[in-house]
Amino acid sequence: MEAFNHKLNTYIDSWMGPRDERVQGWLLLDNYPPTFALTLMYLLIVWLGPKYMRHRQPVSCQGLLVLYNLALTLLSFYMFYEMVSAVWHGGYNFYCQDTHSAGETDTKIINVLWWYYFSKVIEFMDTFFFILRKNNHQITFLHIYHHASMLNIWWFVMNWVPCGHSYFGASLNSFIHVLMYSYYGLSAVPAIRPYLWWKKYITQGQLIQFFLTMSQTICAVIWPCGFPRGWLFFQIFYMASKCKTLALIRHYYFNTYKKHRVSQKKEYHQNGSVDSLNGHANGVTPTETITHRKVRAD
Repeated sequence: MEAFNHKLNTYIDSWMGPRDERVQGWLLLDNYPPTFALTLMYLLIVWLGPKYMRHRQPVSCQGLLVLYNLALTLLSFYMFYEMVSAVWHGGYNFYCQDTHSAGETDTKIINVLWWYYFSKVIEFMDTFFFILRKNNHQITFLHIYHHASMLNIWWFVMNWVPCGHSYFGASLNSFIHVLMYSYYGLSAVPAIRPYLWWKKYITQGQLIQFFLTMSQTICAVIWPCGFPRGWLFFQIFYMASKCKTLALIRHYYFNTYKKHRVSQKKEYHQNGSVDSLNGHANGVTPTETITHRKVRAD
């Protein structure tokens, strides 16, 4: 196995160029096979899980969902705060930032971005909860594509561009995850659902995140600073490949918050709540209607 890892690393390095020495020896980063194996295990569970659950009752997981989403909320807030604090005090340039020009700030960003990379392993649980709860309509191609690709992409990011311009999309995404996982966690408790008011802003935040990240990446192409342009073009390509995700978010937003406004008011007056229009991805009970559930596009 060691000989295989060495041969694979030699091939990858010959293709990608020299790695960033600051992450040598870090957990999961020295060799690519563990990250790839985790992805294969994820895809295998996605394939076999629904087959296993087909003739079984959905698993509630309510208490576990609350703990899981709370933990990811705290981790996402930590990552967002640490990155914003580091770049603010470290004088990072918004338009473009190289990977070897900010000293201690770069080191802080690398430390936080490793946790961001590792969080992509933890977030596999999103899909596993869908399987256990038999929410198979949520396991779309785009959902699987997002989770399977992000872990692998960030292995390469951490080995070649683990700081500098790489921080921006991760910090924005961490903030969106604070809103998202706090909502999913709290809405796993039925009594709390009517009081959760920020679901609408999650969708708006995802739209803003997409446009800001794309715009900031284009800025780095127009006003280069030494950050590898190949990575910038790759990010633009990857985000473009998820444009359908953006279309789904927009479709969901306008259908939920524009066209259904009248029906929401009617539902509220009839039932005294808006629970049926406040569905979510990994916290609703299995017996609830799925008509207005949000398809996760994070």
